[in-house]
Amino acid sequence: MKFFTVIVFICITTLHLWAQKPELLLLKVYKDQNISGWVMSEKLDGVRAYWNGEHLISRGGKVINAPKWFTKEYPPFSIDGELWSRRGDFDFVSGAIREKVPDDKKWHKITHNIFEVPYAKGDLFERLSKVKPYENSIIKVVPQMRVKNRKSLQKFLKEVEEKGAEGVVVRDPNTPYIVKRTSKALKVKSFLDTECRVLGYNEGHGKYKGMMGSLVCQMDNNITFKIGSGFSDKQRLNPPKIGDMVTFKYKEFTKNKKPRFSVFLRVK
Repeated sequence: MKFFTVIVFICITTLHLWAQKPELLLLKVYKDQNISGWVMSEKLDGVRAYWNGEHLISRGGKVINAPKWFTKEYPPFSIDGELWSRRGDFDFVSGAIREKVPDDKKWHKITHNIFEVPYAKGDLFERLSKVKPYENSIIKVVPQMRVKNRKSLQKFLKEVEEKGAEGVVVRDPNTPYIVKRTSKALKVKSFLDTECRVLGYNEGHGKYKGMMGSLVCQMDNNITFKIGSGFSDKQRLNPPKIGDMVTFKYKEFTKNKKPRFSVFLRVK
């Protein structure tokens, strides 16, 4: 009987931590396509969170342990968006949602910024209008602005990047909700970004002596390179662990297929 009790406890705990992995709309990269008549919004550097009507779920399918008061006024239907606090604050949000016991003080600084209402009928504006009655201090609908032409897109991109934003998202508002990576929803950035695995470290020099100076990383194509910028002093004292996957941004690839101007963004 004791053995049976343990098994039941493990199963209940597992069900509590994991849910069905959500089918999500994913972005492709903007490559100077004609996007006149589309809409644009700031790309928020937060944590993707899908509300299935009962729980907040991460992109990977893990139930996010938010305080009960945080989701108390959520709608009974699915919404998709980004848990976010402010620009450049990804580590804070990521750390807050990973805590086993949610910290109310931290969660009061987080909002859920909604950019989609999965499976709702109509165009993007009609779908987002469904969640409008539920907007409050926690649930925010991401503003969507019409794109006049490429020039207006580049102007908006420059404005938000100068404020510390990650980039811009452009979408065809007439497209129904799509659960895959689609050319009807694109991310626009001055820099590109991708992931690599940490292999080791190089010690810093000067004011960074005794700290991590750069990461030695490897991409999926087995190319190794260094990332030396984008770190806070705290991160240099406690760098990502060997084996961690990290996200970095870069401008382009060299002829040797190494990223140029690589800048650390976050641990994936």
